[in-house]
Amino acid sequence: MLREEKKNFVAELEGIYKTSNSIIITHYHGLTVSEVTELRQTLRKNGAFFKVIKNTLSKIAVNNLQLDYDPELFSGPTAIAYSDDPVAAAKGVVEFTKSNDNLKVIAGIVNNQVLDVGKVKDLSKLPSLDELRGKIVGLLQAPATNIARVVNAPASQLARVIQAYADKG
Repeated sequence: MLREEKKNFVAELEGIYKTSNSIIITHYHGLTVSEVTELRQTLRKNGAFFKVIKNTLSKIAVNNLQLDYDPELFSGPTAIAYSDDPVAAAKGVVEFTKSNDNLKVIAGIVNNQVLDVGKVKDLSKLPSLDELRGKIVGLLQAPATNIARVVNAPASQLARVIQAYADKG
């Protein structure tokens, strides 16, 4: 890599570390190109991304941002999965590791908190932001639906009584 490319890569990593709510650090030793492509596609569907990183450049980016991460997290064949949704990256990576032993979760960083492997797996079991938003909207809409039903009930009952009298004749 040329010096200019390295500077660009460090700047890109700094942007990822600043803006992502969730970063999952992995070792990908032994993954084939098709497996990495499959993982990227799966993550992309959930709003997450996968990037193979250069450890020395990642450590530089971490140091430039003065983040409190253990530099030893970035050793070996390292890649990161990252997303704005705190759950999406963890969910995608943990799901992929169930079917592929060559991808290992090393740690996670969620909202500037370093998580161990167990906490990353726990995080992956939570619903995504979109799922939570859907549940909240459903909960908010339920009372309105019930109110409309209650308000309309007396009118429909009155109409049925009038219809019954009309039918009797």
